Amino acid sequence: MEEVSAGGVVVRRIGGRLEVAIIARYNRGGRLEWCLPKGHPEGSETHEEAAIREVEEETGIAGEVLASLGSIDYWFTVSSHRVHKTVHHYLLKATGGELTTENDPDHEAVDVAWVELDVLNAKLSFPNERRIVDLARDALPDHEDRLPDLPDRAR
Repeated sequence: MEEVSAGGVVVRRIGGRLEVAIIARYNRGGRLEWCLPKGHPEGSETHEEAAIREVEEETGIAGEVLASLGSIDYWFTVSSHRVHKTVHHYLLKATGGELTTENDPDHEAVDVAWVELDVLNAKLSFPNERRIVDLARDALPDHEDRLPDLPDRAR
């Protein structure tokens, strides 16, 4: 079985620091995992449109795509079948909103947090998402002028 999702690394600048909004969810085994927001495209959505929508639904933060960060793929098992999942990731600039999981229609996200980019890899549960964050970190210098310093109201 094949699945496709899209999500992103949504970044804001606060007092010169770069922060990323991430979510926490419980895996099938009941363990809490911190991860990047992502989800399935709906209808005729492009991967970029799905990433923007999913980031906002799962974190409460609206964003604008700055760059593609590529995709990751992995396998997992559900019931009696294996699933091959591809997730397309984007670097997004936070444009507004406030941290909340209240708008997550699937109620998968149980917590959300702004985490400084410099320590984000230590917080994320999955190595493949840490690689995406490394790609975002590499891409950011090309887009730093598009990241205004935001008010610190979304903590």
